Amino acid sequence: MAKLDSKIPSGPLADKWRNHKASIKLVNPANKRKYEVIVVGAGLAGASAAATLAELGYKVKCFVFHDSPRRAHSIAAQGGINAAKNYQNDGDSVYRLFYDTLKGGDYRAREANVHRLAEVSVNIIDQCAAQGVPFAREYGGLLANRSFGGAQVSRTFYARGQTGQQLLLGAYSALSKMVGAGAVELYSQSEMLDLVLVDGHAKGIIVRNLITGAIERHSADAVILGTGGYGNVFNLATYARGSNATAIWRAYKRGACFGNPCYTQIHPTCIPVSGDYQSKLTLMSESLRNDGRIWVPKKAADAKKDPNTIPEADRDYYLERIYPSFGNLAPRDVSSRAAMRMCDEGRGVGETGLGVYLDFSDAIKRLSEAGVRERYGNLFDIYHEITNENAYQTPMRIFPAVHYTMGGLWVDYNLMSNIPGLFVLGEANFSDHGANRLGASALMQGLADGYFVIPYTVGDYLAGQKPGSRPKTDAAEFKQAEANVTDMTKRLLSINGKEPVSHFHKRLGQIMWKNCGMARTKQSLERALKEIPPLREEFWQNVKIPGSAATINQSLENAGRVADFLELGELMCLDALTREESCGGHFREEYQHPDGECKRDDEKFAHVAAWEYQGEGKAPLRNVEPLNYEFTKMSVRSYK
Repeated sequence: MAKLDSKIPSGPLADKWRNHKASIKLVNPANKRKYEVIVVGAGLAGASAAATLAELGYKVKCFVFHDSPRRAHSIAAQGGINAAKNYQNDGDSVYRLFYDTLKGGDYRAREANVHRLAEVSVNIIDQCAAQGVPFAREYGGLLANRSFGGAQVSRTFYARGQTGQQLLLGAYSALSKMVGAGAVELYSQSEMLDLVLVDGHAKGIIVRNLITGAIERHSADAVILGTGGYGNVFNLATYARGSNATAIWRAYKRGACFGNPCYTQIHPTCIPVSGDYQSKLTLMSESLRNDGRIWVPKKAADAKKDPNTIPEADRDYYLERIYPSFGNLAPRDVSSRAAMRMCDEGRGVGETGLGVYLDFSDAIKRLSEAGVRERYGNLFDIYHEITNENAYQTPMRIFPAVHYTMGGLWVDYNLMSNIPGLFVLGEANFSDHGANRLGASALMQGLADGYFVIPYTVGDYLAGQKPGSRPKTDAAEFKQAEANVTDMTKRLLSINGKEPVSHFHKRLGQIMWKNCGMARTKQSLERALKEIPPLREEFWQNVKIPGSAATINQSLENAGRVADFLELGELMCLDALTREESCGGHFREEYQHPDGECKRDDEKFAHVAAWEYQGEGKAPLRNVEPLNYEFTKMSVRSYK
């Protein structure tokens, strides 16, 4: 059984991080250059960590499977980044951001981690502005803010509808500076396929060069994973198609515990599915909910009518009706389930009946079309490109879709997994969002972890490692890990079945969405747990992977990733079946209040479920980390 020591510092909540930084071990500047750190991933979490550690003097190797870090999925975060600066003078504070985040996660996150996130949020904005990120500004020159779901203050900084891209360019410039200085070795188009442990510590990785097919060994004193989330297990999601779980899943199979895998977020403002030919779904930024109003017809008979012909009296602005305090800015999980209820009642719009309207007619009357265009123009352009509809004239159609994963590898307060020397940042870990992430908090966490947490905490671990003691890549552990990768590659290429990789990914996605998607039941989860193993067996008998391992082979890449999804999907369903309560994005239909809201069970499930791999064909072990709320009372989560 894994030992889960959260290493949460003692003392008052507001003092924990400051006191911890003052008491952890340090590495002196002359010794920093004797240590090498591997960073896997170059999105916001990975790029910011690699750049900052190199600035401190560590030797850094950064691996990214893209041709450039600029392609990281972080660019897709459109709406903004939260920070408790209170520029709007509307009552915001570090504590309020902490409380909103904790409540938004339905009291299933660690107090100490969330408070630290709120604390360092104020530094992130200064850091990024200094890098030249073109945040929107008010007329007087101060940075502008807008509101987002789950909050009653305006704390979201933004760069029109491309905030993630602009933040990534800032982190990429910092990374490029250190690459140019020789402090970071950047390995693009290199995919991590295994983690190497030496004496129980993470000391290296095995990667495949995606151009030449060469398998390479890399040694280090510590390994950092910043590889994003695993939402593509559902196949259709808002993630980039290349987003995958392979790095964290291979680490899980080396002993890293996987925390709360069933916590997946459904985003309420995605363009509805239009056919089974789609490879992904497109997100309409949550920022649109600032000025757009969400509604469906009051009568099912009106669902197929032109929305502009439906009079105001026959429209149900259901979020404003059900959640008057938050209205259209109710949190994502709450808003998504409300949309599904409207569709279940037969009032969904569009050809499939799986859609609701996001209407800007009131905003256009208030701000003018030019004003709306200035705030959201590029998002309206995206909508037009995909649907060929003019959302200035006809309401957008939106529907919930998989968008983010709150689960991930378990980490302690230092962001280190239960494997010594393996650190996990951003969406790849489980630590800060509980059972539901508030909008605009993903960018905040990724940059907080990379710029302001890991530079301190990695030193605490490295100070206990003798400089120059990292293993050579010809050590037996590296040979064994490389053999594992090579054997799996040969096995995949030798199958020579009849169906492409995408065939199995689609089928897995359908099983996951139907049985472990926006709502789950004991029966649906048990059904999924019966259907996934034979699908996985069929994959290993009948998948068709053309080409060889000695060159570019995207089918081979995808096959390895889908093989991991086929295992991860089963763990997600097992976790959801075991957690007999509803909380945040985990909604078990058996556990709900009469009004349809989540019914938590704090006596039995106020804990982190951290699953530990026990070997192929064996059931994983469920470890538990209790969530002890010292400074906040767990209460019924209400946005009414």
